[in-house]
Amino acid sequence: MERKYCQECGTELVEKYLENEGMIPFCPECGQYRFPMYNVAVSMIVVNRKNSKILLIRQYGKPFFILVAGYVNRTESLEHAVAREIKEETGMTVSSITFNRTQFFEPSNTLMCNFTAFVDDDSELSTNEEIDSYRWFTPDEARENILQNSLASYFLNAYLDESTNL
Repeated sequence: MERKYCQECGTELVEKYLENEGMIPFCPECGQYRFPMYNVAVSMIVVNRKNSKILLIRQYGKPFFILVAGYVNRTESLEHAVAREIKEETGMTVSSITFNRTQFFEPSNTLMCNFTAFVDDDSELSTNEEIDSYRWFTPDEARENILQNSLASYFLNAYLDESTNL
């Protein structure tokens, strides 16, 4: 076990057996098991209801297209985070949200929660400084242009393979 400390009191955690769970980090000072903590983020397949196109973005100087995504704030619901992130990054208002799936992303210790977010049209589109560029794609074009072998492509392809909405 890598060296970890109790989030309540700062005491170094020890491994202790918990029935039906196995070896779990335990705080001997608090007398409490401390289950692993991780980040939670949302990623969104943004669909324009007017023309059924999908928004992909480029960020942080990278040359590839990805989905709009962002971290969930403490006390915030996933659905609120979806609407907030889209509003902050694109200026658009979400009209409806549908949950798709989740996948743990080890490199950032993050549980990624994927949704489809529908906007009525792109009339409000005004990107912030987080987005270098964007483009609306047909579903087939989105599949071809998203960063291949990425979590974003996994979410998009799974959605498109199951979708009858587009």
